[in-house]
Amino acid sequence: MGTNPALQVLELTGRLASRGRYSAGFLEKYGYLGYTGNHGHELAEVNKAVREFQWLSRLPVSGLVDDATLQLMSQPRCGVTDGESHAAWEERVSAIFSGNGAKRRSKRYSQQGEKWYKRHLTYRIVNGPRSLSLLQVRLAVRAAFELWSNVSALAFWEVMEGPADIRLAFYEGEHSDGVTNAFDGPGGALAHAFFPRRGEAHFDISERWTLNGHKGRNLFIVTAHEIGHTLGLEHSPVRNALMSPYYKKLGKDLVLSWDDIAAVQQLYGKPFSGSAVQLPGRVFTSFLDSVEADQPGTAQQAPYCQAAFDAITMDLNHTVYIFKGGQYWTVSTAGQVSSALLREGWPGIPRAIEAAAVSQTDGKFYFFRGGRCWRYKDRKLEAGFPRKSNTIGLPRHPDSAFYYQPLGHGCAQGAATTALSQESLRGALLPRELADWKGVPAGANGVLTRPDGQLYFFKDERFWRFDPGKLRVVGRGQWASELEWTGCQREANNSVD
Repeated sequence: MGTNPALQVLELTGRLASRGRYSAGFLEKYGYLGYTGNHGHELAEVNKAVREFQWLSRLPVSGLVDDATLQLMSQPRCGVTDGESHAAWEERVSAIFSGNGAKRRSKRYSQQGEKWYKRHLTYRIVNGPRSLSLLQVRLAVRAAFELWSNVSALAFWEVMEGPADIRLAFYEGEHSDGVTNAFDGPGGALAHAFFPRRGEAHFDISERWTLNGHKGRNLFIVTAHEIGHTLGLEHSPVRNALMSPYYKKLGKDLVLSWDDIAAVQQLYGKPFSGSAVQLPGRVFTSFLDSVEADQPGTAQQAPYCQAAFDAITMDLNHTVYIFKGGQYWTVSTAGQVSSALLREGWPGIPRAIEAAAVSQTDGKFYFFRGGRCWRYKDRKLEAGFPRKSNTIGLPRHPDSAFYYQPLGHGCAQGAATTALSQESLRGALLPRELADWKGVPAGANGVLTRPDGQLYFFKDERFWRFDPGKLRVVGRGQWASELEWTGCQREANNSVD
C-alpha cells in the first residue's frame, strides 16, 4: 500500500513548524530576535536573525534553518546573548587594522557598563559543584583568571569572604536572574555571566563538572570563558577562540586565540612587563597533577565520594579501584582507602580514562580512552597495546566496562553492550535478552561485578543493583552513603572523629 501524499505533506509541515518554533525560541533567548513569548515574527526578520547566527557560528550563511543550523543550536553553550557580538567584532578588527586597538571601544562595551576602571580585581567563589572538591575548584578558577592576566594589564586575587569585584556561584534552574536565564539541566546553557560592573558568573550545578577527565564539562574552560564576559568581552566568531559561544574541550592547543587577546588588550592594554605566555592545555593538566600529588593519599581529601567518577572496577583480591581524572583510589576489603596518580599505577596510560575493567580469569586490567584500549599484566603494558577499539569490535567511547560472570567475558557498554573474548580479542554484541536489561540507566559512568555475582551500575550519585539471574534491577540508592565497600562511609566517620 502506497503512502498517502496528503499525509506526507502534513507530516512535513508539522516537522517544519516544530523546527521553526524551536529556532525562534532559541533566537529570542540569545538576542537575535526581540522576545515576544509566542515566537511571532515576520519571515524576513527570522531569516535575518538566522543569517546572523550562522555568521557567528561559522556556518554557511543561507538564512534557512537547515539540519546543520538546528544541530548547532542544540549544542552545549554559554548562556550569554550573542546580540551585539557581530558589531563588537567588526569594531575590534577595524581598530586592529587602523592601529588604534587599545584606544577604541565597541558600542556594546559602552552599553554594558563599559569596563572595569581599575587594574586589580578581586574574586570570590561562593560555592562549588558536587563533583569537585573546593581545592580543585579554586585551582581551576585561579588558572582561568591567570589566562587573562597573562595577556593583559589586569591582576586578580581571591578573597575568601566579604565583598569581591567578581563572584562565581553554582545554581540550579531559576535563580532570580529572570526566566530567560534559568538553567535547563545537563546540556543547553552551561553558564552565564554579566558584563562589567555587575561582576557575576553563574554555573549550572546540574552539569557534570570535571577538570581533566573525558566525561563531563571542563570547569576550567567554562570559567575562563565566563570571566571574559565579566571583563566586558562579547562572543567571538573566530573558530578556535575561547570566547566562541559554544563549549570547547580542553586540548593541546593554546587556550586563547589571537581574537581573545586582541579583545582584552583593547579594553585593558598589554601586560606591564615582558611578553606574556599563554597557558596551554597540557600545562594546565600537568599543574593539576602536581597539586593532586601534594595532597595526602587518603579518602578524606579525595573528591570521588562527592558524586561522579570516571570508572570503577575490582581486582581478584576484591580490592575496589575508583578512577577520576588523573588519580585513582583503592578500597581494600577491610575498608582502607588510599590514592595515587593514574600514571604511577600504570605507566603509559592516558592522563584520564573513560572506562576500566579487570578480567576475573587472569587479573589483567583493561582501560579505554579516545577510541583505544590498553591492557596491563602486573602493571606492565602488554605488547601490541594500545589497540584501536574499532579493530576489536568495541565502541569507540564506552561509558563503562565490566566482567560479566554468566558469559565469562569482559563487556563494554556504549550505545549497545559488547562482549570481548580475551583469547581472540574480538568483540560481539550480546544477545537481545541480555542487551536490553530492564531498569539499567543509560550512560552509566561505571559498572562493577561484586563477589556474589550482582552487578552494580553507577551514574553520578546513584547506583542500581542488577541480578543477572533475574535479568532485572533489584535495588537502587545513593552509593556514597549506602555502599560500605566504596570507602565513603569510612571517610565520613573519620571526618566526624
